[in-house]
Parts: sequence; C-alpha cells; structure tokens
Amino acid sequence: MHQTVQNLLNIKSQIKSKINELKYNNYYPKIIAVSKTFPINHIMPLIESGHTHFGENKVQEALEKWFEIKNDKIKLHLVGKLQTNKVKLALKIFDFIHSLDNLKLAKKISEEQKKYTNKPKIFIQINIGNESQKSGVSMNNLNDFYKECQNLDLNIVGTMCLPPLDLDPRFFFSEMKKINLNLNLNELSMGMSSDYIEAIEFNSTYLRIGSNIFGKRI
Repeated sequence: MHQTVQNLLNIKSQIKSKINELKYNNYYPKIIAVSKTFPINHIMPLIESGHTHFGENKVQEALEKWFEIKNDKIKLHLVGKLQTNKVKLALKIFDFIHSLDNLKLAKKISEEQKKYTNKPKIFIQINIGNESQKSGVSMNNLNDFYKECQNLDLNIVGTMCLPPLDLDPRFFFSEMKKINLNLNLNELSMGMSSDYIEAIEFNSTYLRIGSNIFGKRI
C-alpha cells in the first residue's frame, strides 16, 4: 500500500475514534487532501484508492496538474487565495472555492459563473482572529457581505477560517460554529494537519489536510 493511502487511512481512523468518543451521530466530515506542490504521481494512489476530494492553493498549478485527469467523481477545492484576474481560470477546474474574502471577488465570480451550468460551491473566508496580515471578511461586515453574496446569486454553502497559529483553535472553531448557525449555513471548512481533531469537536464538515497525508512539501 502506498504511504499516502496508509496515511489517509490512519487519519480516518483517528477521526472515527474522535467522533465515537464525542458520541456524535450522523456526522461524517470530508477530508480534502491538499495536494499543493505535489506532482500528480504522488496523488494517483489516492485517486486509485477511491478518494475524491482534493485541494490546491494555486489556480495555474491546478489547471496544469488536473485538467486532463479530472472527472465527475473528483471534486477539486481551491483552498488558497483567489485573485480576481484568476477567476475565469478557476471556474474551469474548481468545484469549491474556500476563500471568498471581498466584494470585488464576489462580483467577479457572479459575473463569470453565468457562463457555466454548475455554479461553484463557495465558502466565505472569515478573519476570525481579526489578524491584519490575514485575508477574510471581518465579523462586523459579515452579515452585510453575506446578503450581498445572496444578491449576486452566489452559491454560498458555508464559512472557512484560519485560526491564529499561536492560540488554542477551539475558541475560534466554537465562534465559527455559532456564525454558521446564525447564517443558517451547513458547511464549515476548518481544521488542517495541526488541528483537525479539534475542528471535529465543533462539527467541521471539510478538513483541509495536506502534510499529514503527503508529507513535507516538495
């Protein structure tokens, strides 16, 4: 068995144990295997094992890597920042966008998605730690921003966050769960290699896991 497949199985086992410990019923978070910087030959064993959700950080890299092999079963997630000038390319390949963080970008996606039969599923990125160096919609502007997105006919499925690195993520994950309840959104994109177990406690539905599956970045 390829090491990446074994790593994924180990992660699934940890997740299952945590869910059983929490006694959560009918809760099945999806694992996004974040394959940024890794060539397709590192990813193929996971595809062949039946894994379907993959994440990339850069639009151009995703197009070069996935365009020829992507099919209806494979769901591709853009988990990195999206520039407005890359929206046209992004919609050609990505099923999910996890990083909607400003109105200019929202308007560009709204305009571009009219050319497609399927609209991308979108997460609003929230600057949950109010960090000046990070992207994301501020808590103060969130309700107005969400209404704007609805007016633009965007398919907003949930919210996403990157909690501060040096603080306990549980506080921020708890806040995100409350935000989703207030907005009546079903999907939560939170939890990475370092904190996906904590994210499960707060019902994250998409876990963005890279290095714990693929190893250190090439």
